[in-house]
Amino acid sequence: MKAHLLTPEQIRQFDKEGYLILKNHVDREEIDLLLRVARADQKLAEIAYSRQNYEGEKGLDTRMSLRTDLGEDIYSAWAHSRRIAEPLEQLLRDEVCHFYYKVMLKDPNTGGWEWHQDYGYAYGQTFPYPDMCSSLIAMDPATRENGCLKVLKGSNRLGRLDHRKFGNQLIADPERLQVLRQHLKDLEEVYCELDPGDVLYFHGNTLHASEPNTGSYSRWCLILSYTAAHNMPFDPQKTMYAVEKWDVDKVQEVGRRHWEEVEAQQVK
Repeated sequence: MKAHLLTPEQIRQFDKEGYLILKNHVDREEIDLLLRVARADQKLAEIAYSRQNYEGEKGLDTRMSLRTDLGEDIYSAWAHSRRIAEPLEQLLRDEVCHFYYKVMLKDPNTGGWEWHQDYGYAYGQTFPYPDMCSSLIAMDPATRENGCLKVLKGSNRLGRLDHRKFGNQLIADPERLQVLRQHLKDLEEVYCELDPGDVLYFHGNTLHASEPNTGSYSRWCLILSYTAAHNMPFDPQKTMYAVEKWDVDKVQEVGRRHWEEVEAQQVK
């Protein structure tokens, strides 16, 4: 068995708990290149935007940069990574298609996200089934202090909850969620603290959130979201990118080329 493939026990754990953490799944040298590119990437900064998890005037925005297409950049290269995609195929029991990639730019004194499910966003607009999964690659240390992602263990088995607008985010119905947490004691709140190079997988129906970054250091990460190949979107005009799986050498080759482009932009 290849080193990046999951064991039957890990798959059972994901099915039961809705998330799985793979420690040291990505080498530190590879993470250093990813973070170096992201911090200096002017194009990434230009398409970054903010999301509010509050209503009214008070609160902290969360910055991110999201794209649904795949190109010749380091983020797309990681979406192709065999190390990321093959465990996903095991978890979703199918080949996978790329949905989007998102770079979370969670600097000190920026906000978080309320409880939600990714399928809460995609339902009714994109996919008929919740057969989707995201992988979060930690680029910085992720701690409770700097607003690491947290999950409700086992919430993937609840099915999709109704969502509503709050600020400019969608949140799971808070009244329904409160009742569920009162009566279902096994919905344990877990803070997913990660080191750079750790990878967190979480199901499309797993309830997750994050708190504001009140620390003195950033919590940047790359989130790669996929759907099972059988879960085709409602809109026939929407393009889903089948994932051609790349080995680490090709991922790094594209990453180094991207870094050279970023360096050249800095010189101008």
